[in-house]
Amino acid sequence: MKISSLTRTRRGRALLATVPTVALIGALSVGVAQGSVPVSMAVSGQQFKISADKLDGTGFSQYAGVAKDAKGAKHPVAIANIKDATLDNLCQSVKVPGMPLGLMISAGTDPKNPVEATDLQIGMSDLRGTATFGEIRIGVDASTVTTKAKGSKGDFAMDSDSIRIDGLQQVSMSTSAAVFKLADLHLRLTDGKECF
Repeated sequence: MKISSLTRTRRGRALLATVPTVALIGALSVGVAQGSVPVSMAVSGQQFKISADKLDGTGFSQYAGVAKDAKGAKHPVAIANIKDATLDNLCQSVKVPGMPLGLMISAGTDPKNPVEATDLQIGMSDLRGTATFGEIRIGVDASTVTTKAKGSKGDFAMDSDSIRIDGLQQVSMSTSAAVFKLADLHLRLTDGKECF
């Protein structure tokens, strides 16, 4: 197929525009998958979905916060911090607005080789699953939580020594980590299909 035939339609132009981005993401993902690239990512103004069969973590806190989009608009989010986390069968998906096009990442499909994250921080609007907390404290001041990242003085928060979530389904606006190791990474374009 000739490039000129792709540029005649909006979908063709969008597909061509994604090629350099996907190539860059693919190259970075190799470094991330090997644990050599520190990760800091946010989807500005657009929400994305994350699911996992299981999340196991140590050093957890949660409090209210704000995420800003590209136009500077503020969106309320629940901020969750996890010092060290593993995730089994991770899926992350995002849709291109107004088009039947999306990006999906899967990793950690082998329970013996899960996704690993250090200093994970998530700005989310929705979370579902079955959660178990070890040594939980609810109602602490957000500026005194036991994680490195903290909230504002006087804000409500909770923290715990450990957290486990089975059947995780999450809608997020931002995710960052000091290191995000993605075992058996698979990144692909989709027709807009999402993790859930």
